[in-house]
Amino acid sequence: MELGAFSLSLGVKDLDRSRAFYERLGFVVMGGDPAQNYLIMKNGQTVIGLFQGMFDGPMLTFNPGWDQNADPLESFTDVREIKAALARAGQEIAQETGEEHGPASFVVTDPDGYPILFDQHR
Repeated sequence: MELGAFSLSLGVKDLDRSRAFYERLGFVVMGGDPAQNYLIMKNGQTVIGLFQGMFDGPMLTFNPGWDQNADPLESFTDVREIKAALARAGQEIAQETGEEHGPASFVVTDPDGYPILFDQHR
């Protein structure tokens, strides 16, 4: 099962302050919208998302259909296929969104309580 691009999503208190901090570490903005309180930043192949006021703490994120540059992949495992495989394996699914085709997402929680977001944009 191919999960797609990986990033760490961080719930931050001050988007501008967090952006400045991660820029000092060599990250550059590759996407997002400060007016909507989020930025996607990259350093090499490492991607992080900064989200102000959207959730608390860290969250692992997988984006089926994208590579690490957020470029679309020709072939990928659809988020609904990933969700179905996890459900068949007994994994509880939370926060489902989307229709039969196109963008969709869901969240699972690991045994230590960390949320894992599967977020397909196309």
